[in-house]
Amino acid sequence: MGLTAAVAALSLAATLAGCGGVGDSGDVTLKLVAADYGNNDSNTSQKYWDDLARSFEKSHPGITIDVDVMSWKDVDREVAEMVKNGQAPDLAQIGAYADYAAEDRLYKADDLLSIRTQANFLPLLSRAGEVDRVQYGMPFAASTRLLFYNKDLFAKAGATPPKDWKGIREAAEKLKAQGVTYPFALPLGSEESQAETMMWFLSGGGGYRDTADISYEINSTANVSTFKWLKSELVDPGLTGPGTPGELDRQEAFDAFARGDVGMLNGHPTLMETAEKAGVDVGKIPLPGTDGEARATMGVADWMMAFKQNGHREEIGTFLDYVYEDKNVLAFSDKYDILPVTVTAGTAMQGDPKHKDLWPFLAELPTSELYPVGQTSWAKVSESIKKNIGKAVEPGGDPEAVLAGIAQDAKDAEAAE
Repeated sequence: MGLTAAVAALSLAATLAGCGGVGDSGDVTLKLVAADYGNNDSNTSQKYWDDLARSFEKSHPGITIDVDVMSWKDVDREVAEMVKNGQAPDLAQIGAYADYAAEDRLYKADDLLSIRTQANFLPLLSRAGEVDRVQYGMPFAASTRLLFYNKDLFAKAGATPPKDWKGIREAAEKLKAQGVTYPFALPLGSEESQAETMMWFLSGGGGYRDTADISYEINSTANVSTFKWLKSELVDPGLTGPGTPGELDRQEAFDAFARGDVGMLNGHPTLMETAEKAGVDVGKIPLPGTDGEARATMGVADWMMAFKQNGHREEIGTFLDYVYEDKNVLAFSDKYDILPVTVTAGTAMQGDPKHKDLWPFLAELPTSELYPVGQTSWAKVSESIKKNIGKAVEPGGDPEAVLAGIAQDAKDAEAAE
């Protein structure tokens, strides 16, 4: 039976078995710390959460929601500091949960959500929220990646959208001949190079973990071959633009694409909207692989988690069931061009023409691969990638040696788990 049918079949059971009722402890205030998906005061996520909280409170007297929205630059660090000081919030909507789960600080999703709500998460995202096969991280927002290209620059260069790596090289050569600043923008700087690296690993048939998800496989044959190709076929011939990829951050590359200075890059839904508003005619295709479409694209999820420190399990569950109602999931997706994390909201988006621009990203989500966020070692591995991966393609760089160094860091981090 498909998940959508299972969700419907479990609706009655959810009413009977869900942990949505409020306890007898009197009025409760739940503290929620959340990340800001907006880029200015006019579209801050604080407004979304304030509106949702006031709506919830009207229908759930006795529960007050106190929301503090922080920038992505600060929110993970601030929550970690709160936890360290014994002042954990009831809920946090941030980037990672595994460390807190490993320290037994979080409620299990089973202990919070109604059956209907928990069953409605996309299976891929539910699994990514698990530590030792128990779900602690509840997906809140998701996105996938596609290859973006500037249709006008491609037309002027006589280039065709690439279907494989050979096509990427050929298109980049034509774009360079037309004077395009960045034929293929390759941001391997410290900002988010773990994402760019993962996309290329996947397109080359590799990935961060082995197929059984037992251990890291950073310097696999496939991954080494991928970065050797990048260096010899794109970077060394000057097809990735001025400077070296290790000095190019993601936001710089995205800004350049919105200015019309980039022929191709790997992008996400927010860039699509920004570039189109700037007048760029954006083409979007699945990531090309060595001999055709990549076996998978990269998926990204941000997480909701509930801390046990203050109790309030039933009230937290009641609020989260409300948070994950379709109307609220879709309202957030609408506001920030983010993919919904539930089956029913995703189905609604697929059936609504106003979301047509997001359909290609949504189609990639069920088969995408996510960071190994359930591993407490991932934070250290990610930092090593950010610090070192750009060296693999710099002049005189040795991709095999650089990936071996990162692999050793991963092995050390895993041993410390």
